[in-house]
Amino acid sequence: MKILYVIFIAFSIYFSALAQTEDEQTNRAAPNFKLESINGKYVELNSLFCNGPILLSFWATWCIPCQEELAEYNKFFNEYSEKGLTLIAISTDTEKSVAKVKPFIKSKNYKFEVLLDTNSEAARKFYAQQVPFTVLIDKNGKIIYTHMGYMKGDEIKVKDLIEELVKN
Repeated sequence: MKILYVIFIAFSIYFSALAQTEDEQTNRAAPNFKLESINGKYVELNSLFCNGPILLSFWATWCIPCQEELAEYNKFFNEYSEKGLTLIAISTDTEKSVAKVKPFIKSKNYKFEVLLDTNSEAARKFYAQQVPFTVLIDKNGKIIYTHMGYMKGDEIKVKDLIEELVKN
């Protein structure tokens, strides 16, 4: 019984720390990064501000929830890109699995920007400790929302926030 209590306390502390990390990230300036895209060009985050909100999705090809989340975010991209939304999917696949990224994206016919973060440089800057990890940034470069993990329905809050940001 004591062991169960200790496990419960450990999980409570862990998940409380995760929630604090997500809350602490909001309302701070998004850290800059420069990563290579699957098409071989380099993209720098700071160069994308002022166009509209930016939705970052840290993901990996082996992650099923990541794939489900990207499908939902693709719908947002199709709906709001003309209103200024930029969607950047940042693959955290390692050197061993990064070759699967471009074929996966092409098979889904996704048109948003896909960047490669094989050494997790950008992921560390955003405290993306596991995937999927979402970051929503306003046109001024301020982090509005972060979320770790994905379950069906999580995208509703993201969509609501995007709708507010594209109005402004």
